[in-house]
Amino acid sequence: MRRLLAAALVALCLCTAAAMEAEYMKYKDPKQPLRVRIKDLLSRMTLEEKIGQMTQIERKVASADIMKKYFIGSIVSGGGSVPGLKASAEAWINMVNEFQTGSLSTRLGIPMIYGIDAVHGQNNVYNATIFPHNVELVKKIGAATALEVRATGISYAFAPCIAVCRDPRWGRCYESYSEDHKIVQSMTEIIPGLQGEIPSKYPKNFPFVGPRTKVAGCAKHFVGDGGTTDGINENNTVIDWNGLQNIHMPAYIDSIRQGVATVMGFVISDMWGIDRITTPSRANYTFSVQAGIHAGIDMVMVPEEYVEFIDDLTLLVKKNLANHLGSKEHRELAREAVRKSLVLLKNGTHADDIGNQCGGWTIEWKGLSGDITSGTTILTAVKNSVDPSTEVIYNVNPDREFLKSNNFSYAIVAVGELPYVETFGDSKTLTIAEPGYSTMTDVCESVRCVVVIVSGRPVFIEPYLEKIDALVAAWLPGTEGQGIADVLFGDYGFTGKLARTWFRTVDQLPMNVGDSDYDPLFGFGYGLITSPRVVKASQ
Repeated sequence: MRRLLAAALVALCLCTAAAMEAEYMKYKDPKQPLRVRIKDLLSRMTLEEKIGQMTQIERKVASADIMKKYFIGSIVSGGGSVPGLKASAEAWINMVNEFQTGSLSTRLGIPMIYGIDAVHGQNNVYNATIFPHNVELVKKIGAATALEVRATGISYAFAPCIAVCRDPRWGRCYESYSEDHKIVQSMTEIIPGLQGEIPSKYPKNFPFVGPRTKVAGCAKHFVGDGGTTDGINENNTVIDWNGLQNIHMPAYIDSIRQGVATVMGFVISDMWGIDRITTPSRANYTFSVQAGIHAGIDMVMVPEEYVEFIDDLTLLVKKNLANHLGSKEHRELAREAVRKSLVLLKNGTHADDIGNQCGGWTIEWKGLSGDITSGTTILTAVKNSVDPSTEVIYNVNPDREFLKSNNFSYAIVAVGELPYVETFGDSKTLTIAEPGYSTMTDVCESVRCVVVIVSGRPVFIEPYLEKIDALVAAWLPGTEGQGIADVLFGDYGFTGKLARTWFRTVDQLPMNVGDSDYDPLFGFGYGLITSPRVVKASQ
């Protein structure tokens, strides 16, 4: 009798399991309307599963077991959070696959979303292409960035930053495109580059993400973040309603029209943003969570404090998208963007440093000086461009005796800012890194010189201007320094214009085009134009 009962129980269990496997679940059926799938999925979810899906944790504390145990909805790689030193695209894909395995093994099999900051290319990944900003090429840059993000198995990019930076003292000004909302609006063309072109019959003002070579974008960080008092990061923005609507809001409206998938500020909080609802931070965490959720936040970015399907990623490997990371085509695009972004303002330590060229949000959160990723430095670019008979001598900080004794014909002085990020980049002085000023003075008083400023924003330069023969704003050119040499040596002309006002003294700040007391060193839209140098075949 006991054997018969045991056999019956086994048969019953097998039948129940088979019935569960055979159960039709609308939310898994791609043929069902989206609203039907969402309603069906929500009806099946427990409270714990819903809370888990609203949680985004940091990569370094994630594991397949954590994803499964807490039903985590998303993972973020903070600046510099990588699976290993100089990790390959395959290493990134394997890591993402492991996390996804945990998510798909849960009761409902909801895949997690992996998000990463890609503010100027897939900037966390070694050998990726780091791009400068350029209006004309922004859609192509977005498409190239999407390919390089996808090449690492990631489908969600926290870009673009559509802040309108009204004060260059702000440490995130280089993430912004301009002080002028019209330029920032035009830069939202990066969204169809990242996400894909919206089909003609697709509903207007709805999120859209295209094929598997595209990523979901995120308009960030929150309306008004570029207008904080004194340019202090995460400070208050004091502005009237008309100013908010006319300066800071238009790019968000345009982003929605472009079909942007998410807006920071779905709605996803910024990193540790929920903590900062109270002053001091985390003074009443329970209240902060409640207030944030009631305000409409859909996902909370809580990197460390926590108690596309694997088939898609496998397909990416089969398609060998990893080869797109730092591809020749992408580097040529970045080189073109560098050429078109240089601004000639007048007709160092940064000459041989790829880290300084790229700035913050490159490999590490704050960025680093030195050989942090692959690319072409300004020095290498110059050596690649000169005649073989020309001797190029590099000296970080030459003294006057060295300059006189060598009888140089010309000097290129590359100076600027060291890498920084966010609050660490807030500056009251906006000076370039030492020994930049002394190097400019010594060199330009001894030799005919071109000064190339590598910086994320305008810097203090007026007292030294008369000593300089030519001055070029290179901004943060990224990995392709050859684009600078292309223009310096006349293969291409200077075409760039200032997207930001270049101040005389920091006492004038904030100062933006249209202000009644507008008296800049170089005004918004300024830039000298030159033609390419034509060399005859007989020469």
